[in-house]
Amino acid sequence: MINVPRVMVASHKGGAGKTIFTVGLTFCLKAKGLKIANFKKGPDYIDAGWLTAISGRPCRNLDPFLLTDRQNLSVFYQGIQDSPDLVIIEGNRGLFDGVDWQGTCSSASLARLLKCPILLVIDCTKATRSIAALVKGFVEFEKDLTISGVILNNIARPRHETIIRQAIENFVGVPVLGFLPKLKHLPSERHLGLITSQEYHLKFLPLLKEAMESNVDLEKIMEIASKAEPLSIPVLSPLNNEKEGLFRGLKVGIFYDRAFQFYYPENLQILEALGATLVFINALEDRSLPPVDAIYIGGGFPEVYAEALAENESLRKDVFLAGEEGIPIYAECGGLMYLGKEIRWQGKDYPMVGLFPIRFIIEPRPQGHGYVIAKCIHPNPYFPLNSEIRGHEFHYSRAEILQWKEGMNLVFTLSKGTGLSKQKDGLQYKKIFASYIHLHFYAIDYLPVNFLRQAELGLEVNKKNKEGVAYV
Repeated sequence: MINVPRVMVASHKGGAGKTIFTVGLTFCLKAKGLKIANFKKGPDYIDAGWLTAISGRPCRNLDPFLLTDRQNLSVFYQGIQDSPDLVIIEGNRGLFDGVDWQGTCSSASLARLLKCPILLVIDCTKATRSIAALVKGFVEFEKDLTISGVILNNIARPRHETIIRQAIENFVGVPVLGFLPKLKHLPSERHLGLITSQEYHLKFLPLLKEAMESNVDLEKIMEIASKAEPLSIPVLSPLNNEKEGLFRGLKVGIFYDRAFQFYYPENLQILEALGATLVFINALEDRSLPPVDAIYIGGGFPEVYAEALAENESLRKDVFLAGEEGIPIYAECGGLMYLGKEIRWQGKDYPMVGLFPIRFIIEPRPQGHGYVIAKCIHPNPYFPLNSEIRGHEFHYSRAEILQWKEGMNLVFTLSKGTGLSKQKDGLQYKKIFASYIHLHFYAIDYLPVNFLRQAELGLEVNKKNKEGVAYV
């Protein structure tokens, strides 16, 4: 049984101010000397990156679509083992929004699983008394949830706040715990959510902290969090005990920088638990590939840094040769784009690694967005034939296959999602696997094992393959 103070920050819609409030709450309470553990509901690396930067500890994702209840509880346990003073879980979209009309996999379902009181952040732009009707609907919509307080966002002036507060407290009976005025100098949005924490100076935080401390009842929030019910959590390991340390001595190169930064913390932890040593690589600054036995390139925004990536020709050449020599490479979304021939961004073509003869064209609208369900239809080193996997995609790029390379196969057919083309995804060539799909290793525990096994099997073979491989 776990008894940790916790709250979920939710809202009536996306873009209402959940992330800014969660960032501010985390920053304020950490400044008071409290230890804060953050979680983000859903497949959102950007908000999780902000909360990691603010709290100084990994923000973990909880996702009822990708993970089972037991797996979500296990991820939750991973983040609270050191008994934090407060757990803050940021929801996504609207509180009741899920993958269907029944709200399956919603933030509400996660709050129910974690027995978590809810703080409802409401965007009050151009509305007053109607906000009370909105809150009343949320309170009564699903009776087995506890909405413990309301935060009013984008308040224009004191009279605006007073009318809304009085309406909510008289018609609904839920306390208004504070408000945030319309603030300037906040991080802007790009694609989904905020720009990444690595790209934005944190100068706005003192202003946000001042607004929070002046207008939000922080002590009442702590009191609400302390009343969360005890939670029964099965202590699960993502690995079978016999697999721990199985691949000790292997080195895995992890591309981690401003262009590539989207990784679930558990994915990297599982590789380490299997015995691998992680070697971090900066694709913008490192001019050569260090000695590694496998390469993992996560998602990010390679298009934004396409010029710098293109200029680093020596590293691109090393990655090309490694892939052709038989070094296992696993890449997701931005990593897939990096392995292609070129990226077309704002009217210019930038050369990339060239392992896949594909031009990635950045469009003004999303080309794939949401959860993915894929089935393996082609033999490959990593996924069993006919296995079904769940993941998510979000990309503004579309793939233009310039030619079909001998030995290159599409491994997945999608029953949900867009993928590379015509509900197909998962490019496999030699020991390279790349797709638009982001995967959580907790849900697909055989993938990191197969990935490292291929690295281990290839140690001797790779030495023989180094001769005769040309860079093109």
